[in-house]
Amino acid sequence: MINEQTGEAFEPGAVTEDDQEPSISRSFGFRSWLQDTLETLLLAAILFLVINMLTGRYQVHGQSMEPSLHDGQYLIASKVAYWLQTPERGDVVVLDPPNRDSGIPYIKRVIGLPGDLVEVRDQRVWVNGIALNEPYTSAPPNYDGNWVVATAEYLVFGDNRNNSSDSHSWGLLPEENIVGKAFFLYWPPESWGKIPHYAFPELESAQ
Repeated sequence: MINEQTGEAFEPGAVTEDDQEPSISRSFGFRSWLQDTLETLLLAAILFLVINMLTGRYQVHGQSMEPSLHDGQYLIASKVAYWLQTPERGDVVVLDPPNRDSGIPYIKRVIGLPGDLVEVRDQRVWVNGIALNEPYTSAPPNYDGNWVVATAEYLVFGDNRNNSSDSHSWGLLPEENIVGKAFFLYWPPESWGKIPHYAFPELESAQ
């Protein structure tokens, strides 16, 4: 038989090059789609692992950080924030409480740094003899205490001083128990935004 378009002879039932092209094209298109999909999934997996290695997502449990943070909120903490620098006074940190096996991290504020003398008296917190101005707390502390912060340790309090399990009840926090620096609230949507940390100008001016 003669191909009317090309004038070439072919046998009935024979497969011509024109007949093969759609199949080859479909096969190539599927392989290309599969390769793109696998590359996208691999990239997503790598990004997921890197993000989870560098940051963590945590839920606020309880009222210990009121009014700064509220029960049920979700936040992101940087696990690398303290790789090149040490925690600063006023930082909000995620931590593993010492001598606890609940597996639930705590969220507290750093008050005392290594070498500090911290006192709680007269319903005020004093660091190295200077009373702190703490507008972020819910109420003045109704307890007294004093701590000398040793090397590689920190003193941490909840902003809700009278309803918080923190250094005033279980002591100083070893540096290795600090998981990361909380820096962003992402849930619920109306709470979306950076977590405010606090500096103490009264201490800086005294240095």
